[in-house]
Amino acid sequence: MTSMYSPRTYWFYLPRFQDNSADRNLIPVSHTASPHKILIAQTAFIGDVILATSLIEKLHYHFPEAQIDFLLRKGNESLLVNHPHLGKVWVWDKKGGKYRNIWRILQSARKEKYDWVINLQRFATAGFFTAFSGAKLTVGFDKNPVSFLFDQRIAHSFEKIHETQRNTSLVAPFTSSEVFKPRLYPSAQDFRMVDALKDAPYLCFAPTSVWFTKQFPKEKWVDFLRQIQFKGNIYLLGAPSDREACQAMIDEAQSAQAQNLAGKLSLLQSAALMQDAVLNFVNDSAPMHLASAMNAPTCAIFCSTIPDFGFGPLSDFSEIVETKETLLCKPCGIHGKKVCPAQHFKCGFGIETIQLQAVLDRALTNYSDKQ
Repeated sequence: MTSMYSPRTYWFYLPRFQDNSADRNLIPVSHTASPHKILIAQTAFIGDVILATSLIEKLHYHFPEAQIDFLLRKGNESLLVNHPHLGKVWVWDKKGGKYRNIWRILQSARKEKYDWVINLQRFATAGFFTAFSGAKLTVGFDKNPVSFLFDQRIAHSFEKIHETQRNTSLVAPFTSSEVFKPRLYPSAQDFRMVDALKDAPYLCFAPTSVWFTKQFPKEKWVDFLRQIQFKGNIYLLGAPSDREACQAMIDEAQSAQAQNLAGKLSLLQSAALMQDAVLNFVNDSAPMHLASAMNAPTCAIFCSTIPDFGFGPLSDFSEIVETKETLLCKPCGIHGKKVCPAQHFKCGFGIETIQLQAVLDRALTNYSDKQ
């Protein structure tokens, strides 16, 4: 087993595109050669911030002396605690004065005199922030309604391209097309907090989601807990708001293996636990990206959404499970929904327990080979 105190360094990047050097300086902007200060703006949700860490790794690789800062929404800042390649983290409180708060940050950010501002968001407020940041170079996606004010606009598409590759396209013209994996940095204390949970082989389940149609049905989780062929502990992870739902699954399954850790671990502590699991069962949601950022073995369950949108798992061992039935209604949208529009949720209920067990069997073999 990999030491829990030694971060893995051998899996940093996805397969390289050919002829990376040819991508350099495709856009002849003189001040792209050696930036001193870079700001990355990603003010969406937890998973989006995790995937954006791919750019932190890439920009640090190409410009190791540059100061790299990050703008995110309040509530996500704990993800970037201890990040060795980051300087300042700007936290935007979107509640209680959303526009006043971003204006205040903008005034302070302008004093930093950034060389580059790289905006990953497609919404207007982050676009205005980028356009008026005072940076020498502003870059963002063409779908941002304020992109006409950016120095460089990059085409955005959801067609069969991973989000990390989309984000990389923003800086590829003055770096390369090499796509780095996202990465988080739990502290030694984070690892110590979960050390006692790693005494025996274990699984992690992250069974909940903000969106109903992204969540593998409760009844199916219960069935899997009842039938699972695994000797070891099973840890259910989630936010404090998920604790009741997780406990209900354990109680209904009458599982002696399962422990409810929802609300007991921070995001980075959860990541530290997921890293050494035999397998992590996750929905198409934030915990899947936590697993990717730790190169943790992953079984990603896709209900209403599809991997082709570009948010699939990235770990060395990762498999995707979906219903085998062809559904004309799947996908019903890029994001999850509060209810199934067709009122049958076949994309969730159609996934069979045997499919999950088959992935677990392969993960057990993979785990044994590494011991």
